[in-house]
Amino acid sequence: MVLVAVFGVALLVAVLLSGLAARTVLSTSFLFLAGGALVSDGFLGLIHITPDSQIVSVTADLALFAVLFTDGMHVSLPKLRAHWRNPARALGLGMPLAFVFMALVTHFLVGLDWTTSFLVGAVLAPTDPVFASAIVGRTEVPAKLRQLLNVESGVNDGLALPVVLLLIAAAGPTAGSAEASPGKIAVELLLGLTFGVVLPLLVNVLVRFRLLGAEAKLQPLLPLASGIILYAACHLTHANPYLAAFSAGAVLAHVSPEAKTSFEPLGEALAELAKFAALLVFGALLTPKLFGALSLGGYAAVVLAIFLIRPSSLLLSLLGTGISRREKLVAAWFGPKGFASVVYGLLVLQSGIPQAEQAFTLVAVCIAFSIVAHSSTDVPIARAFDVEDLAGIPDGSGDTDAPTSTSPQALSATGGP
Repeated sequence: MVLVAVFGVALLVAVLLSGLAARTVLSTSFLFLAGGALVSDGFLGLIHITPDSQIVSVTADLALFAVLFTDGMHVSLPKLRAHWRNPARALGLGMPLAFVFMALVTHFLVGLDWTTSFLVGAVLAPTDPVFASAIVGRTEVPAKLRQLLNVESGVNDGLALPVVLLLIAAAGPTAGSAEASPGKIAVELLLGLTFGVVLPLLVNVLVRFRLLGAEAKLQPLLPLASGIILYAACHLTHANPYLAAFSAGAVLAHVSPEAKTSFEPLGEALAELAKFAALLVFGALLTPKLFGALSLGGYAAVVLAIFLIRPSSLLLSLLGTGISRREKLVAAWFGPKGFASVVYGLLVLQSGIPQAEQAFTLVAVCIAFSIVAHSSTDVPIARAFDVEDLAGIPDGSGDTDAPTSTSPQALSATGGP
């Protein structure tokens, strides 16, 4: 119950400061991260959470699923078919480059063996859609840039997972077992994609039956029910829940725009709550002991991962495209490490491989630095694209009677998440 109370206090503080955060480099994400660290064993000792605590994996898993489900709804399939080349370049070239560069840096600067180094590269390869919400949620930002960031961050989680599982199997005592065989992983990915496509189509068919249909006030719960069923089905069958979530959101928005419109405010709010809860729990893991366990070479690897490896990899992948120089630089910078890396890092820690703790420490510190760096820079960069109404509330400098924006996109952009 202490954890619930701490979350309530952190949520209240974040909401009260969200308007200020939306106009400055202050980040609501950082508030939850710092709040979790403050009440953990490393400082006040109010809550006791360890990396192997079930609440850590559950909250990170739920947050990633919720965020991908709602983000999938923002993907326009017709536009994606017409403009697939840039996301394909980022996923097909930029992501593998970042993966390999991170593995090289990890091996030579941190001293992990080659298999574990490549495992760290795979864990940190995905980018997170949450920490660029002030960018991808604003119509003032060029559509090519928004679509590139949204599709890349939504899809790369599912692409990285089979690589993570195969490398864990190769690095640990379970090497060669059927539990992590390529065939089994392919089946899980295929099942996830199938569930993500079929379930929304089935629900859409049911809604169109003459005797069925939701009354207006319950319509937002229809996509929510679909998401809950999808989440449960994936975990019961070991299907990939992240690929399922993103594809389900995209299909639902395509076949039922009215369902997307009715669910959007509720979905954004639920995704924010899940994100904040996961940040609080993850923050509790960021103790002085964890930071002290990372070598100087590890900190150098973290800095290179954030400021050099991701930017250079994406810039190389976008050479020769029609994206402007400014948009390329923004896309290259916004490669934050987030919930997918948390989930995959926990898989590594719980795998029992010889260098699991060292790998997790490097991953956790990199995620923490990335959250601070990226969530505090999305608002200033959004302003470069003439995005002014970031908070959706009066700033006190103008006419207080002026109408305010209450769109989900404006609300979800508070604090540069």
